[in-house]
Amino acid sequence: MTTTYDLPALADEHLAAAHRDAHGRSAEVLVREDPLRQSVIALTEGSALEEHNTPQSATLLVLRGRVRLTAVSGDADLTQNELHAIPQERHGLVALTDAVVLLTAVMA
Repeated sequence: MTTTYDLPALADEHLAAAHRDAHGRSAEVLVREDPLRQSVIALTEGSALEEHNTPQSATLLVLRGRVRLTAVSGDADLTQNELHAIPQERHGLVALTDAVVLLTAVMA
């Protein structure tokens, strides 16, 4: 059975949860079909995901707001409806406004 997701509704739900969270974050894995993972991540303005390793391959789609993807090779400011390949290096994510992203990753 295939599950269908209402991304705008999930964005609303997770952004509300992020506002209730002490760290300003909320996340949920939507798809877990090896090797594919897709997760929705909400961050309140100014909150961040600290620098971490990159999976084998990954992209970030901004569903709402603006974020900064930080990396050694250079930062990328992204806004709603922009899709960006995550570089193959340690990286982080900072919410420039309240933001929700869809992370798609291929795990090794």
